[in-house]
Amino acid sequence: MQSKRIGLLLSLCGLLSLAVPAGAQDDLLETARSLFEPIPTEAPAIEGIEATPERVELGKMMYFEPRLSESHAINCSSCHIVGMGGVDVQETSIGHRWQRGPRNAPTVLNAVFNTAQFWDGRAKDLEEQAGGPLVNPIEMGTTEQHVVEQLNGIPGYADVFKKAFPEQASPITFTNVRDAIALFEATLLTPNSPFDRYLKGDQDALTAEQQEGLQLFVDNGCAACHNGVNVGGGMYAPFGVVENPGAEFLPPDDKGRFQVTKTVDDEYVFKVPTLRNIALTPPYFHTGKSWDLRQAVAVMGASQLGIELTDDEIDKITAFMHALTGEQPQIVYPILPPSVATTPRPRP
Repeated sequence: MQSKRIGLLLSLCGLLSLAVPAGAQDDLLETARSLFEPIPTEAPAIEGIEATPERVELGKMMYFEPRLSESHAINCSSCHIVGMGGVDVQETSIGHRWQRGPRNAPTVLNAVFNTAQFWDGRAKDLEEQAGGPLVNPIEMGTTEQHVVEQLNGIPGYADVFKKAFPEQASPITFTNVRDAIALFEATLLTPNSPFDRYLKGDQDALTAEQQEGLQLFVDNGCAACHNGVNVGGGMYAPFGVVENPGAEFLPPDDKGRFQVTKTVDDEYVFKVPTLRNIALTPPYFHTGKSWDLRQAVAVMGASQLGIELTDDEIDKITAFMHALTGEQPQIVYPILPPSVATTPRPRP
């Protein structure tokens, strides 16, 4: 089964490489439009959760609220810093009681477009993702019950939750916290990158080197996995389709999606990461072991495609990836309501 999937992937790579006549700018743009989409300027709707300004504002407060963690020292922004590409620039993140997480923190920017969340896809959407770190003993280390106790113990939140969920008699719930965070995260978009402007018809938005890099990206089959609005994030793929990248990048004890599905075919399978804003989000891979984007490109060429890219090809593909950096979200840090004498204390 695994061999059939790998064969299909390589066949698709071959088909993509035949799709673009070299040197034809109009053909390249047409092909790019068939594979990718621009990032929209407005947040997409999240199925099952009505977005209102009050709920988005509440979600922003919860995103930056450290008292949701047992130590009162960690919030969502600790690992997903909006001003740093939505990551923390760590190999693996530091959580509750200085514990290290097992994998590199993916970017939160444009995460709403991913097919699922986390490297192994264990959260099907942003709502599940938003609630996971809160109760993970390695991350924020709290419980659903204590989240509610904590927020009920901060008097200023009563009105905020009531405005966000006016139809509910007791709106301070774990579900509402999770859903509000998801609504806020869905607004963290990075539109109008040079590549977005190119897809919209401005061929001068990409330099000649970046266009050559895009051509190589398509010709060599990178777009077989890294496609769509997020230039990735839409499928799962084994890491090491052709060649094992080595234990540093693919440690044998982390079997990826297999840990979720317990299906043998999912051993060392991971969600294909988005390449949006990739120049802002080192280190790379689920291990966070590559700090050099050029190195990451070379590793992917060898391990996924069986290609030894030249230095010139690596330079051009990397130049194209720099064109995926969009306008970064401008977030006004929320003023959070103060604790009082009866507010539950931190438990570091």
